[in-house]
Amino acid sequence: MNELRPGAETRRFGRTASLLSAGVGISGLLTYLFFSLASHNLDATQYGEIVVLWSAVFVTISVAHRPVEQMLSRTIAERRARGEEIGSALRVGVAIQLGVAACLGVLALALRDPLQDGLLSGSETLYWVLVFSVVAFGVSYYTRGALAGTRRFRLLAALLVCESAARAGFALAVALGIAEGQEAIALGVAAAPALSLVAVPIALAFLRGLGDAGSVAASGSPPPVTVAAGGGFAAAVLVVMLSEQVFLNAGPLLVRAFEDAAAAGFIFNVLMVVRAPVLVFQGVATSLLPHLTRLRAGGGGEDAFHQSIRITLMAIAAFSALTLAVVAAVGPAAMQIAFGDDFDYDRLGLMIMAVAMGFYLAATTLSQAALAHGAAARAARCWAVSAALFLGWCLLPLIEDEARRVEVGFLGGAVLLALLLVRVYRTAPSDGIGPDSPEEIEARLAAADEAGI
Repeated sequence: MNELRPGAETRRFGRTASLLSAGVGISGLLTYLFFSLASHNLDATQYGEIVVLWSAVFVTISVAHRPVEQMLSRTIAERRARGEEIGSALRVGVAIQLGVAACLGVLALALRDPLQDGLLSGSETLYWVLVFSVVAFGVSYYTRGALAGTRRFRLLAALLVCESAARAGFALAVALGIAEGQEAIALGVAAAPALSLVAVPIALAFLRGLGDAGSVAASGSPPPVTVAAGGGFAAAVLVVMLSEQVFLNAGPLLVRAFEDAAAAGFIFNVLMVVRAPVLVFQGVATSLLPHLTRLRAGGGGEDAFHQSIRITLMAIAAFSALTLAVVAAVGPAAMQIAFGDDFDYDRLGLMIMAVAMGFYLAATTLSQAALAHGAAARAARCWAVSAALFLGWCLLPLIEDEARRVEVGFLGGAVLLALLLVRVYRTAPSDGIGPDSPEEIEARLAAADEAGI
């Protein structure tokens, strides 16, 4: 294996992260456009129902599909760095993803009455958008993981932008009078996964161009990835993804349960202070995991590993400080310009979310480092504890105002999560691990077992 130079590897990661972040940033702006146009062209209740649909879809797909995305990203990156075949990882990903999609479809059909009549206010259109989206998005997340693991970041960025553009197009059609009503905007939620169904054959054609994509492991080489191993890693990341969605989407759903759809729409807009930077940061996070895995698997990359983490955390600190300053100066006015004047936003609440955003992004960075170091189980425990405490706080009426309770709880949960993951990062094993040692075996199992964000 070639010795990795910290400076060169860090610069390469910086270029990759910048490229992907630009694509994800455009995707984020298009997502903002979708919600801004929806908010301006629907009344508060209709907009709140779109928010509930969106939250239900993205909680489900993030929990169900992102573990396979992370498994593919990390496992493929590690095996390529070691010169091993990746065909088995791709096949295991397909097997797991098909099983997940089938389970989601069966559950959605079995729970039609509570979903359609309880969650989605009796709308048949919103229900079928939900069913189609949660099943079809599996194709998109499989493709994202495969592209990230093989470092096809330009294709990955293009896929994300096209999906968001398709979604925003439906809201724009309503704004221009080409279409009308809540149902037309809701169809935009299903447009993104529908587009991914077209993009997958193109992505797989690029993967087939890799010499080792479908090869069989040579005699004496490490065994191929198995469903049991890939499923084990995905199970650990499943906990992380579920916890992440508790942070990002439980607020609107809980407010919807305790109050009404309009209140859910309000807290959803407030959480955009966190959600939008998290969406943009996905470009960094998506490239960070295979980058760190490659450094660790390639040998001699420990300095570059830690340098990449330090640079990312410094960038997050600078961005968080800037966001806090902007929110303190013009936050309420900017929110009303973006989402209409149906709601009044208080400056303190927006500032709380700006601070929480910084801690949350730092925690996400440290979580990726833990996955790359083979410490997914420990990271999962940190996420689970923090998310459970956040959820418990939101359910206790210690603060009467529902929105303020979610804001304060999010900040406390994000701070706790970051502190717990700092401890995991500091105590993770270094790359002085010998071949076939227990630590190396554990790390390799984690790479195959825990490859599931």
